[in-house]
Amino acid sequence: MATDIAVWERDAFARSIGIELIETEPGRAVVAMTLTLNHLNGVGTAHGGALFSLADFAFAVASNSRGLVAVALNTTISFVKAVSEGRLTATAREESLSPRIGVYAVEVKDEKGELVALFQGTAYRKKPRPV
Repeated sequence: MATDIAVWERDAFARSIGIELIETEPGRAVVAMTLTLNHLNGVGTAHGGALFSLADFAFAVASNSRGLVAVALNTTISFVKAVSEGRLTATAREESLSPRIGVYAVEVKDEKGELVALFQGTAYRKKPRPV
C-alpha cells in the first residue's frame, strides 16, 4: 500500500529539485519549493518543467493519500504568471473520486498568494495485489 509519506520518501527526483512536503490529508496535499538559479529558464523565469514538477508532485501525494497506488492518466497545466524568485506553494485537492479514478486540481501560488499556474490531473487507482 502506498501512503502519501511513502510517496515523498521514495521520490528522489522531487527531493533533488528541492520540493518539500508541507501538509497532507486524504485527497489533499501541500508542497513547496524555493526557486534557485537551477529552476530558471533561458529568459530568467521559472522553467515550465520546474513548475510542472512542483504541481505534479502535489498531485501525486494527494492521489496516493488513500492507501492505493495511483498513477497519472492525464495531466494539463496552464502557466498564468511568470516568476523568477521566491517560494512557491502547490496545493492539490481532490475534485472527484470513484473506486478507480480521481480528478485533482492543483494551484501553484507565489509568496504573495498570487496564482502562478493551474494544473489538473486524472489518476487511476490500481487494484491492491492479493497477499
